[in-house]
Amino acid sequence: MKSGFGNAKGRLPTLNSRAKPLKRPSQARAIFTVEAIYEAFVRIWQRDGWSGLTTREVALEAGVAIGTLYDYFPSKEALLSGYIRHRLDALLAQMDQDVIQATELDWPTRIQRLIHLTCNPDDARQPLFNHAVSLIEHQIAEPKHHRRVYAELSQKWREALAACSDLPMQPSAATIDAWVIMAWGGRRYCVTVQPTAEQTATWLSEMESMICSRLASAS
Repeated sequence: MKSGFGNAKGRLPTLNSRAKPLKRPSQARAIFTVEAIYEAFVRIWQRDGWSGLTTREVALEAGVAIGTLYDYFPSKEALLSGYIRHRLDALLAQMDQDVIQATELDWPTRIQRLIHLTCNPDDARQPLFNHAVSLIEHQIAEPKHHRRVYAELSQKWREALAACSDLPMQPSAATIDAWVIMAWGGRRYCVTVQPTAEQTATWLSEMESMICSRLASAS
């Protein structure tokens, strides 16, 4: 696959079709099977690394036929792509449950939860949002995928702010979008530089303080 400034016709590179999942499970049994595949995928990745991971070993670890795995994932790159989408969906659902739909929260608590879910690079619920994945991200993600995630996160932040019924004044959509860039972009940069736990905690605290102060002053 050609990439970079040398693309003769000025077109953005596209991913190999084998780097994309073939389908998403819809029936309960299929969902259970794919989740077992994902769990095996994470265990093997954490044990053997990307270079030591094969689709055959994932199928064996998950207890499914290799043909069943290939029904969904034609390659380990497609498996990684599917897993990342799976975890992003879980993150969005967590925001909906813990922030947007949660009742009897004052606005600072709601915003603190939102920032923690968006920013924390050490969240154990996202075990492969890490430096190793960032090094091969170009194999599974195109600019349109990043734009989609940004749009989905921005929408959740808008819904979370709208749920703050005790907040006298709502920030503008442009301000919310800017906060999402700071929060998600900061998380991704933390994954790259791998700061200490103390540095990460300080960054999260500063993000909370900055956004909450802006909201309080706007009131």
